Amino acid sequence: MGITGTKDKNYNLVWCVEACLSNALRMEAYIQDAERDGDSEVADLFRKAQADSRKGAELGKHLLRTRLGE
Repeated sequence: MGITGTKDKNYNLVWCVEACLSNALRMEAYIQDAERDGDSEVADLFRKAQADSRKGAELGKHLLRTRLGE
């Protein structure tokens, strides 16, 4: 059980999806900041990070659906 008091893998998947989606939102703000400063190189890095976060969220959601039978 460790620190959180749970060893529920589904809970961990839910947390992972939420973290990925939260990061995707954060990256949007960072992209806008970089674009406002005219730094397309940094904006592109944040776009890639955002895409990876979205992909992680989608993979997690798919896995949750299969495990929860939806």
